[in-house]
Amino acid sequence: MAPGVTAPVTAIVTGHRRVDDLLSTLRILSECDPAPAEILVHVDGGERGTAAAVNRAYPSIHVVVSPERVGPGGGRNRLLAIAAHPLVASFDDDSYPVDSDYFARVVRVFEEFPDAAIIDAQVFHLNEAIAPDRRAAMWVADFSGGACAYRRDWFLKTGGYLPLPLAYGMEEVDLGLRVHAMGGRVLRSSWLRVFHNTDLARHALPEVTSASVANLALLTYLRYPVALWIVGAGQILNRVQWLMRHGRRAGIVSGLIHIPAHLAHHRHYRQPLPMATVQSFLSLRRQPVPA
Repeated sequence: MAPGVTAPVTAIVTGHRRVDDLLSTLRILSECDPAPAEILVHVDGGERGTAAAVNRAYPSIHVVVSPERVGPGGGRNRLLAIAAHPLVASFDDDSYPVDSDYFARVVRVFEEFPDAAIIDAQVFHLNEAIAPDRRAAMWVADFSGGACAYRRDWFLKTGGYLPLPLAYGMEEVDLGLRVHAMGGRVLRSSWLRVFHNTDLARHALPEVTSASVANLALLTYLRYPVALWIVGAGQILNRVQWLMRHGRRAGIVSGLIHIPAHLAHHRHYRQPLPMATVQSFLSLRRQPVPA
């Protein structure tokens, strides 16, 4: 594209503690061709030093700081509320596009799939081979919040994410379920590639294990009708068994013990969905549909 031409996309990045990773991601986003027309950053937990570092390196980037921990979902809520463009590409502080024309591709895929409310990219992690980009896509149930793009109007209609400091197992699944309930669709495109600069070792931390267990119970309580709570119990059991098989025992008991307080604290978010809606969502999670 011509020099200075930007893609009509807002790029949003949520950051917490990893200043060097955040600055590296912002550099890569800025060097894309075309670059996004707007870049917004959310800094969690009142980290004024991180915000100052971004302001020094990229004075044109708008930074929003939350004084309390709202998690990546809560940060994305704040950024999407002020985004200036109808398409919003989302990244973590350690995730970024593989392809320099990523934002042009985002626009093209949304044009080709006007029914898509969210488009999920193909994600690659450290020590994984990066597969060739293919013009292939499928309809899926959920997505990765650090490697996706939203139609802003659809996102705002859902009410956004539940703001959880540790949202493992809840964040994207909950939003995907509510999009599904409203008749929206999530597309996964192999033509959009995002590198997540981590080996996911932090997923083995006890606090993450604990949150992943308690959040499954929260998802069941908030969105499933009572008749499907048995399904949610089975999902929790499967999660515990998976954690034990993979040696992630630390945090399981605390997660189970925390469930009653976790549900009580978030009870005002409870909006159970029809049984048929939840069942069709779970079916789509098991079996995506070629697009």
